[in-house]
Amino acid sequence: MNHRAISLLITLSLISIGCLLLALYAGSLSISWPEIISSFYVEQKTMAQQLVLELRLPRAAAAFITGGLLALSGALMQVLLRNPLADPYVLGISGGAAVAALIAILTGLSGLALSGSAFVGALCAMLLVFGLSHGQGSWTPTRLLLTGIVLASGWGAMISFLLAISPDQNLRSMLFWLMGDLGYAETIGPSVIVLIAGLLISISVARNLNILSQGELQAASLGVKTNQLRLLIYILASLMTATAVTLAGSIGFIGLVIPHLIRLMGFSDNRILLPASALMGGSMLILADTLSRTIIAPQQLPVGVISAAIGVPMFLFLLYRGQVHRL
Repeated sequence: MNHRAISLLITLSLISIGCLLLALYAGSLSISWPEIISSFYVEQKTMAQQLVLELRLPRAAAAFITGGLLALSGALMQVLLRNPLADPYVLGISGGAAVAALIAILTGLSGLALSGSAFVGALCAMLLVFGLSHGQGSWTPTRLLLTGIVLASGWGAMISFLLAISPDQNLRSMLFWLMGDLGYAETIGPSVIVLIAGLLISISVARNLNILSQGELQAASLGVKTNQLRLLIYILASLMTATAVTLAGSIGFIGLVIPHLIRLMGFSDNRILLPASALMGGSMLILADTLSRTIIAPQQLPVGVISAAIGVPMFLFLLYRGQVHRL
């Protein structure tokens, strides 16, 4: 790893810390920096301590984990499908999670039951895409992509149906979940494990991912077991996407834009791109969530609205500059 790559990772780490501190400071209720610092070691519970440790810090941590999962999953999906427009949701995994989550909301479930329903729905969608893309023929990126797009359309129709038959008192929570809402994030321990494990496994096969990006035939001629590698990428990216959707609902553009921004900086080597994407994705979502809490405080916006407002101009700029190209 050269000095330039090390500098990038250190810079992104410092930016992540800065975004976390901003998330602890910003909000509808102002808290001074001495109060924020003292909340970590003062035994007597104060309102500032409860606000920092029980609300803002867990939410900021959930935002970083979700953003890291989505950005890392998006980078893997772009390599797997060899398509610069691939993102974590392109195979319809979020659609399966959304259908299960909306059904759970309709039946009155909340908290861990709602998150568990979304995760089960995401896993069912993952297995369905995997099974149908195999069929009786070979498993190719094109076939996988087409299967995912068709199923995503089907999930979208089911979501529309559920929204149409839902009572008015459930619509707001359902729409917030569909647009991404970190207010549902409760237990983040398993998500931290998934992110760390996904990052370590991804980095361990990053050299082979670099070769696979050049073409399947070239990778096979160089001794890469392409079928096993593609299966590993698919399962890993799908599990990380399922975890992110379970934690915060559907949040767009993080997994699509962040890997391209890293490549725009001149880092196409997956050994650098993958950890850098996780750090930048986490920082971007912390920033988006902080804005969603403060723009019209005390009311809150769905974080997916802010991430789209940031991501759309970024991606259009990349297209204008000609920086989005086939992998």
